[in-house]
Amino acid sequence: MHSSIHRCISQKDSEERYAFLAEWYDPSAALMRRYQLLYYPRDSSVEMIDIKNQRVFLRRTKYDELHQEDLFVGNRINVFSRQLNLIGYGNQYTADILGSKKERTLAMIKPDAITKVGEIIQLIYEANLIVTKAKMTRLSWKQAADFYTEHQSKSFFNNLLQFVTCGPVIAMELMGDEAVSAWRKLLGPTDSGVARKEAATSLRAQFGTDGTRNGAHGSDSLASAARELEFFFPSTTGHGPANTATYKDTTCCVIKPHAVSEGLTGKILGSIIDAGFEITALQMFNMDKANAEEFLEVYKGVVAEYTGMVAELCSGACMALEIRPPDGPKTFRELCGPADPEIARHLRPYTLRALYGKSKVQNAVHCTDLPEDNVLEVQYFFKILDG
Repeated sequence: MHSSIHRCISQKDSEERYAFLAEWYDPSAALMRRYQLLYYPRDSSVEMIDIKNQRVFLRRTKYDELHQEDLFVGNRINVFSRQLNLIGYGNQYTADILGSKKERTLAMIKPDAITKVGEIIQLIYEANLIVTKAKMTRLSWKQAADFYTEHQSKSFFNNLLQFVTCGPVIAMELMGDEAVSAWRKLLGPTDSGVARKEAATSLRAQFGTDGTRNGAHGSDSLASAARELEFFFPSTTGHGPANTATYKDTTCCVIKPHAVSEGLTGKILGSIIDAGFEITALQMFNMDKANAEEFLEVYKGVVAEYTGMVAELCSGACMALEIRPPDGPKTFRELCGPADPEIARHLRPYTLRALYGKSKVQNAVHCTDLPEDNVLEVQYFFKILDG
């Protein structure tokens, strides 16, 4: 390896620095490029070294949009409009400091607590866990039996299957320090009655009824987490259980990446449900630039912020929702409010953009503007991207 790069990777100097291996798909060359990404927490600066060409690709530059908590293997980050996949730690020091406690676990919201998804996700963020994947699905009897296979011989098995297949569930991948035990602590005892006595603030105490209808499920070990995550979010074969989109009398909402990364997802979902809207499908996506341009094409040449809107939509994970309004799509646009959050705060202070938006580009949510596009926009996420 070139000596200057070797120094970048292994030299231990006085200033703290974290090193990662990162991949970026270069669409113009149709190539996957690999970089050494260096992050300096003192001033939130980044540096990138092109590994193949053995040269500095990005000189050390301050970049406040990247935070230390975003840096973990498996995450997708955005550096100056490039989406980078972090595929490994660049040295043992980084792995020891940032990677040693990081775990992934499966959280599944059961049918009895679906309408509490906003509150549950908010509690997840408050416990310093991050939702990295999410999908609403409806399990068949066979899928539920496969998922709960270790309980097959138990007396409650049929009751459990009957309950978990009676409505939609939301599966989520949670990431964080000791995520398996952190999520199980947040859940509380399996029996909701016991939870109310022993852990009154736990999810099962708040949202569960008994030992089966207990609000949510959590993996009990890292091995279970790996198996259960593979069940819902398979890494090799297909897409796992199907999404729940209906494409009937519904409209599209997208919680934008800035709102997801700021931990606002739970609050936004809660506001939507509290306003009387039904969420009929939900899924997290990481969009590339081509997808974002295609989805937002109707705004090209019409809205001055088009380029910024595209950059925002592919800057990180977003959450797409299919929403069934009580009185037609127009009412959902009213809940979202004016595109400019400043105007929204003056005219409609209780709208989603007034409450959670920052600018015309980072305005918390996208909603379908034209009635004829309602189904098309829902289909774009739930049929094309999840096809």
